[in-house]
Amino acid sequence: MAKNVLGTDLQSCSTDPMTGFYRDGCCSTGGDDVGVHTVCAVVTDDFLEFSKAAGNDLSTPMPQFGFPGLRDGDQWCLCAPRWQEAFEAGKAPQVVLEATHVQTLEWCTLDDLKAHAVQR
Repeated sequence: MAKNVLGTDLQSCSTDPMTGFYRDGCCSTGGDDVGVHTVCAVVTDDFLEFSKAAGNDLSTPMPQFGFPGLRDGDQWCLCAPRWQEAFEAGKAPQVVLEATHVQTLEWCTLDDLKAHAVQR
């Protein structure tokens, strides 16, 4: 069983919309996940605008890929480097620690993640 940043079993992030690199609802990762989609975030309009400006439009639906487009309040497995970039820009969304994969700690500090933690 994969572990989260708190050292306990990784919990599901979201199934509506279905998230995760493997589209299983969890922020699991593996060798083929070069983007490191490990941060379970609660996206905001502010973050979605930041991400779009940085070249990753997460708000526009892409039905050909089964992607509905994200809205404020959706939970989504973000790439750890993107979350860190947003954090440094003051645009980081909140994080569900129990659903954020331990590998995130290679990119982000636990203290920064905890400062943005949200309770389910």
